[in-house]
Amino acid sequence: MGRLLQVGVLLASFVMLIGGFLYVRAHHDGVPDYRVFKTEPQTLRHVGGVITGVAAGDPAAIIQLAVLLLIATPVARVVFALIAFGIERDKLYVGVSALVLAVLLFGFLRSQ
Repeated sequence: MGRLLQVGVLLASFVMLIGGFLYVRAHHDGVPDYRVFKTEPQTLRHVGGVITGVAAGDPAAIIQLAVLLLIATPVARVVFALIAFGIERDKLYVGVSALVLAVLLFGFLRSQ
């Protein structure tokens, strides 16, 4: 399980570096105006929009994908634990893992 977390964080970091490099390369000549707050585009607020942006090569979408990967890493750990405890037939920890996964999914789906 520890290796799963390490790989997830390293993958997210690698994707973030690529997105950051592409973003800086695309916007190196612009001067930011910090007096005006600019929010993320509406398309980057949903997974489908992020995937579409990554397919188009949008650097901001690649950075957003890295954030999604970082969020998905502990969720994948809970799923992995649920499967592992199911294989071991440990009903208590299967129940606890299922409850934790349900809370995570409820929080994710509620924010959509």
